[in-house]
Amino acid sequence: MTTTNVNLTTNEAATATEALRYRSLLAAARGLVRCDAAALLRLDGDVLRPLAVDGLSDETMGRQFPVASHPRFARLLESERGLRFAHDCGLPDPYDGLVAGQPGILPVHDCMGAPLRLRGATWGLLTLDALDAGAFEAVGPAQLDALVALVETGIESAHTIQEMEARAMREQAVAQALRSGRGAARELLGSSPAMKQLCSEIDTVAVSDLTVLVLGETGVGKDLVAQRLHARSRRSDQPLVQVNCAALPETLADSELFGHKRGAFTGAVQDRNGKFEIADGGTLFLDEVGELPLTVQAKLLRVLQSGELQRPGSDRTLKVDVRVIAATNRDLPAAIAQGRFRADLYHRLSVYPLIVPPLRERGRDVVALAGGFLEENQHRLGARNLRLSPAAKAALLAHGWPGNVRELEHVISRASLRAFREQRRGARWTAIEPHHLALEAAAAAGPATPSTPPAPMPTGQHAGLAGATLREATEAFQRAWLADALARHRGHVANAAREAGIDRSNFHRTLRKLGVPRPGGTP
Repeated sequence: MTTTNVNLTTNEAATATEALRYRSLLAAARGLVRCDAAALLRLDGDVLRPLAVDGLSDETMGRQFPVASHPRFARLLESERGLRFAHDCGLPDPYDGLVAGQPGILPVHDCMGAPLRLRGATWGLLTLDALDAGAFEAVGPAQLDALVALVETGIESAHTIQEMEARAMREQAVAQALRSGRGAARELLGSSPAMKQLCSEIDTVAVSDLTVLVLGETGVGKDLVAQRLHARSRRSDQPLVQVNCAALPETLADSELFGHKRGAFTGAVQDRNGKFEIADGGTLFLDEVGELPLTVQAKLLRVLQSGELQRPGSDRTLKVDVRVIAATNRDLPAAIAQGRFRADLYHRLSVYPLIVPPLRERGRDVVALAGGFLEENQHRLGARNLRLSPAAKAALLAHGWPGNVRELEHVISRASLRAFREQRRGARWTAIEPHHLALEAAAAAGPATPSTPPAPMPTGQHAGLAGATLREATEAFQRAWLADALARHRGHVANAAREAGIDRSNFHRTLRKLGVPRPGGTP
């Protein structure tokens, strides 16, 4: 086993031990003070993040709590020794409807908590909640002080051990947490076996400079995989440059990636750096790499092989040091067979392939992800405590999610808006029910599941293909299939694109490339 692998294994074990220690602390806290739920929240910038919960539902771990949006948390952080809120306190309770094991969405009636400090600085919060009013009447200041001291000692121990075992990895993780605490990009979330395996693979390859090909269905979060790969690499302090290859016009793709010299073509009025030069020293993420034109694929291969590029219009060769991450939802071996993708480029890109699991294979991760999206929509709408009812959670878990995490995000956004409009004045929470999710309607309008066989070529379209090449026959099939899909959907391009399993811009491009008439009669 290499030194790198030893360090990674040690770090993963330390992370698992730390999580177990936090859960043990909460169990000990509930042993000292009887309550229905307890939570440890760490303060990252201006946001509180749950590190461990006991007695709260799964979706809590997917939420982030901006302190400015949760006045109870703000009051606790400002207090010296903690405090207990009156059962009729008018401040909204962040945990209303989040206590686990309840038959419906129930309010929290007795709440108390205290700030936690580590080495003189505020670390986060300990919160205790009960469904019965008056549950904490017997808990005096001395008992609360003892409880806080116990938890702070455990936190101090966790930090000391972690520093001793993996100081460098800890500093990098804290820096990343602080960046995301300022409202940066989302991060991969989930505790399912499939996601644990993916994250382990990411952390294994991240420390190398190997080229990674991220594979997965549309909407699974391939861009988040690229962000984690970069953040955990030795290049994390250098730029991560993202390019959507599907959005590059074929005539400008060369210039966009490799730059150009002034006068190289009409409109090139000045020198321009390409994305490879901008990413020099860092990481270049080529999203939807399967959409690159063949001419650009050849130049990309040369850069990957030699680390050298040549701007259009220039005779000078430039040397770049770039780690490349590519992503696609395409079947690249099939594209190679059709002559649409270079086999040598495919093998250069897929040095270390990573497959992102679809949401339907991630079990209860869907509830945690929904919690995060609810928190975002809660602040966007100004709603009060958006909560999933038990029936809504069951509906989310039963849905097939052909559109994956992106579909879940849109479903939660629509449901939040519908529920917010129905909210009673002065209600303590906004309940999301199955009819707000409207999953039956989404399933009817959404793309076919991967197990659904493709539609056959319309009758009579096989004629005349006997002497054609494989590529000609494939294009003829695609033209027939696309024309038939447009006819089935009465010219509605968005619906036809969903059935085809591609986004609308790529669908339009394919129609143009194959000369299929679009609605209105133009190809």
